[in-house]
Amino acid sequence: MREIEAILLQAALWIQIPIETAGVLIVAVGAFASMFRLLRFRIVPDPERFHRIRIFFARYLVLGLEFQLASDIIETAVSPGWEQIGRLAAIAVIRTFLNFFLVREMKDEEREYERERAQHGNKGD
Repeated sequence: MREIEAILLQAALWIQIPIETAGVLIVAVGAFASMFRLLRFRIVPDPERFHRIRIFFARYLVLGLEFQLASDIIETAVSPGWEQIGRLAAIAVIRTFLNFFLVREMKDEEREYERERAQHGNKGD
């Protein structure tokens, strides 16, 4: 029985590590891509572009956090003790709240962007 537990623990770690790494890479790619877009924004300022950059980066953050949360769930599933489970539960709650507020901010930003586009479009009429 202990052999099966050891195999399952090892399998969970082999699954968890790439998922956690993917979350970090997603955030890093989003950060670098957003920085590149910000540099272009500094060269050619455009208020609409700034909103699009924020929404673009928020999507990467949300996706990265979801991968990190998945990693935490896998780690918790094979966690040996209550202290570890409590620590991971706290991390999962924090990440879930971060994700919730990022999604909400992203939606607010998209609404603001659409409202500004509509106002600019109507001024020309």
